[in-house]
Amino acid sequence: MEIITHDSAGSVAETLERLKGLITAKGLNLFTVIEHDVAAAAAGLSMRPTKVVIFGSPAAGTPLMIAVPLLALDLPLKILIWQDASGRTRVSHDDVDALQKRHGLTDEQAAPLRGVGILAAAAAGA
Repeated sequence: MEIITHDSAGSVAETLERLKGLITAKGLNLFTVIEHDVAAAAAGLSMRPTKVVIFGSPAAGTPLMIAVPLLALDLPLKILIWQDASGRTRVSHDDVDALQKRHGLTDEQAAPLRGVGILAAAAAGA
């Protein structure tokens, strides 16, 4: 799996709020935020801030999953916001070119998925 990672200009919390605002502004559905660090703490474990944001558009994603059912393993889209060992905030997501290749998507089919990179970069402040 190919992953693209950006350095963020803010903390994990700031980057998360920026991303949530961008998702809302684009009219996308914010399905959930998985807070791995919070779950780790509840289990008595320590983990650097790590959040997975799951979002998408059923109007765009459903036709793709109808055409390519295995794409449902990769949809809805996800962006990981995390703090690395040096304290930097990072923003990571799947490389859409790799998704396109893995699922045999046409350029037209892959086009709606490309927004994940734009959102990730904007959330990172890039």
